[in-house]
Amino acid sequence: MDLVAGPPARSVRYRLLAIALLPMLVFLPILLGVTVYRWDAKFDDALISKVNGDLTIAHQYLARILENTGEHITALGGSVRFRDVVTKGRPTALMEFLSDSRERLNLDFLYIVGPDGTLLTSSSEETATRLRTDWPIIRAAIEGRPATAIDIFDPEDLRRLSPALAERARLALVPTPNAVPTDKNEESRGMVVQSASPILLADGSRAILVGGTLLNQNLLFIDTINDLVYREASLPEGSQGTATLFLDDVRISTNVRLFEGRRALGTRVSAAVRSAVLDDGRTWLDSAFVVSDWYISAYEPIVDSYGKRVGMLYVGFLEAPFTAAKYQTVFTVALAFLAVAAASVPIFLRWARAIFEPLERVNLTIRKVDTGDLGARTGRVDSHDEIGRVAVHLDHLLDQLQQRDKELRSWNEELNARVDERTRELQLANHKLEATTKQLIMSEKLAAIGEITAGVAHEINNPIAVMQGNLEVIRSVVGEKAELAKTEFRLLDEQIHRISQIVTKLLQFARPEEFAGVLERHAPGNVIADCLPLVQHLLARGVIEVRSENTASRLVSMNRTELQQVIVNLVVNAIHAMPDGGVLSLLTHDREWERRSGVEIVVADTGIGMAEDIAAKVFDPFFTTKRQEGTGLGLSISQMLIRRQGGTISLRSRPGEGAAFTIWLPEAA
Repeated sequence: MDLVAGPPARSVRYRLLAIALLPMLVFLPILLGVTVYRWDAKFDDALISKVNGDLTIAHQYLARILENTGEHITALGGSVRFRDVVTKGRPTALMEFLSDSRERLNLDFLYIVGPDGTLLTSSSEETATRLRTDWPIIRAAIEGRPATAIDIFDPEDLRRLSPALAERARLALVPTPNAVPTDKNEESRGMVVQSASPILLADGSRAILVGGTLLNQNLLFIDTINDLVYREASLPEGSQGTATLFLDDVRISTNVRLFEGRRALGTRVSAAVRSAVLDDGRTWLDSAFVVSDWYISAYEPIVDSYGKRVGMLYVGFLEAPFTAAKYQTVFTVALAFLAVAAASVPIFLRWARAIFEPLERVNLTIRKVDTGDLGARTGRVDSHDEIGRVAVHLDHLLDQLQQRDKELRSWNEELNARVDERTRELQLANHKLEATTKQLIMSEKLAAIGEITAGVAHEINNPIAVMQGNLEVIRSVVGEKAELAKTEFRLLDEQIHRISQIVTKLLQFARPEEFAGVLERHAPGNVIADCLPLVQHLLARGVIEVRSENTASRLVSMNRTELQQVIVNLVVNAIHAMPDGGVLSLLTHDREWERRSGVEIVVADTGIGMAEDIAAKVFDPFFTTKRQEGTGLGLSISQMLIRRQGGTISLRSRPGEGAAFTIWLPEAA
């Protein structure tokens, strides 16, 4: 067979080159690509998580504005000064008090209205004499409960409060890319935080104290949110945080810039964001095109007192610096990889060449020897590593090849002789196997005969009992005349008794367990001590050390001969398992098993052990590992004797670690 053809020699070269280059030029780039891809996804997740946290801060600030407005209006309506001013009944003083309170609380309007909508007094002289009272928060105040919410005021509602507020709310719409098309040119509605609280007037009648703030173009409100969310150094250099309040999809208060510092008031949100937030009521956490650039954005809907989505709260930061940072990181990693590859690949190629060139020389020598040139040699190689030692060793082996050839011829003749000898041994073993098979067949026949004998014996017992009974009946019926046949009756009794004895012996043969020996109380340690002289001749054949440890204080109830039979069988098996000597351990100690007191006897050896599948079969009748010597009945009989006394026997063994048989017998009553 040709073991050194050309292609394998070339494949070694290519394999070594692959081993040298694949990790650096294939596997490492794939690993870097997967790592960068996963890093990019984690990086994006981190940005989304940050903008979500920013939105949470903005939401909490807006909620705090609502809460503070409600608390201020409720506290003002319940203050001692307010009650004093109301009690004096001077409208001018009450109007001045409301005006001062509006400026102090930074409100855009503050007035008192009756349940029917009649204006009682206001902080501004421009407020109309009748105002709306159908707002849910004013209804709640009429019912005696203070309430605060965001509501959308029509231009007419704002003019009734103050023409200045209506003018401040008006914003010209700026055409915005990606926004939903609209025919409107301006947004004149106002988003108002208003709060209402029930109060008592001087005459004891009820009224409502109402105050609020217009959020349209409320730059203090939106800049405060931006300062809270995006504090100094909270974003990398080049990035910019922004915050915006939307009425519907129109920016009514924002710090997003169009150009030259002008705020992007009147611009509109993209159609995708509007659909997700205003139409579906979802929170937007993703990139979004804001006016003129892409931002990592977060939008959440704003709900008015009627439960309708009327606007959006937005925070976000410029995406470009983070994108640039990602690209810069990827470029740096790629550049570093190329530099490392350029520096390391020539070194790897040189190392590979130092391996495959000597191997090719060795391969050429082997090819010459394979064609019959036993004088071919590799010669000296420059490599002083394992390959160089292989080349030297190959030449040494080739020097021995001719000598080995002569020796092989003589060994061939010797092998033929040994084969003939082994053939004769196999024939002898075959004859023994046939004899063993005959013995097994005979054992099966004897077992069948035993079953038949037991059945016949039991069947005979029934008619014997009938005969015995009827004989007694005849005696009682005949009475005194039975003396005339006294001899005949005696012969009948003797023969029936003889038949009974024969049946009993047959049953003892067929069912020995039913006629077991007399149970005796024994100390297990004494029984083991009596067994050792019986196997002393086997122990003397090998270098076997016997270690005994008798700590059992309890006695067991079992026929002494049967217990000796079990222990001797286990000891003999242990001796056979240690052909090269070892340690035989005989241990006894008290042990509880299944809440019963008893004694445990352990017979362990340090022999060859057994595999798990062999150990599972050792208690099967006729299963043996001794081939020619064993019958396979010793352990099965031992198991039967132990179980008959209510005990258990088990085996623990592993190949090369010996075996340990454990017997547990209940304590003698």
